[in-house]
Amino acid sequence: MANSIDRIVDAHIHLWDPARADWYPYLAGQRELDMGDISGMVRKFDQPTYFSESSGWNVVKFVHVAAASAPTHTADETRELDEMAQATGHPDAIIGGLVPEDPVADTVALLDAQMNSPRFRGIRPMGPCPGGVPAAEVLRALQERDLVFELMVHPDELATAAASLADWGDLTIVVEHAGWPRTNTSEELALWKTGISALASLGDNVHCKVSGLAMPLHSMDAEVLRPWIEHCLEAFGVDRCFFASNFPVDGMHGTFDQLYSGYDAVTADLDAGARDQLFASNAERLYRC
Repeated sequence: MANSIDRIVDAHIHLWDPARADWYPYLAGQRELDMGDISGMVRKFDQPTYFSESSGWNVVKFVHVAAASAPTHTADETRELDEMAQATGHPDAIIGGLVPEDPVADTVALLDAQMNSPRFRGIRPMGPCPGGVPAAEVLRALQERDLVFELMVHPDELATAAASLADWGDLTIVVEHAGWPRTNTSEELALWKTGISALASLGDNVHCKVSGLAMPLHSMDAEVLRPWIEHCLEAFGVDRCFFASNFPVDGMHGTFDQLYSGYDAVTADLDAGARDQLFASNAERLYRC
């Protein structure tokens, strides 16, 4: 291999087909995503495509993250992916979805429906969720089921989310897309740093998924990624960070090789054990795969 990474556990990808408009209406032009031009990700993205595009790297496992419209197709997507894994060996773990504004009883029922799939490991909110954190009863249901809560908020809500999650030290929390910055301005970076530091200070139960940065940065260059990645590592430590591709979404701004080459370059000064944590073993441990 042309790179120095032994193995990769990619902690965030989406397999989808725009032809399934009922499952993925935003790929069929039926729903806006507030992401600008998304034509680069409106393509069938299946396992052969993923492994072809990542072929320069030793991807041994990947985590699929919910993408189907919720709640109608969420449990079906999780179940279908689990059946796929029984046939192909992948995905190795599945993050499903929930609808924050749904009644708690419906949300818990959706959790339990997805728990019928052995590779189901947790959820992320699908749709608007003020402050990014669902009701306490939902967090309690996740905690009781040993499920992961993936937080999806932009920098202006990170500190608020940290305050809401301060008393949930027994709940495993993942900050998705490295805190989901929207731009590459100095103001956004400063706001983001404050929020990321607040979340990191909550304790060892909070982790940072370093992914999705190509969306706001429109680049995979190591020097563009560096200030964001280095602050994640400084705030959370190597033990609580891990990389992911967010493909095919981040693929709108470059190739898998360019992205992981960027990750590789930014972490080049770390020892082999720390790099294995970031590229593979932390995600493996967290998602039990």
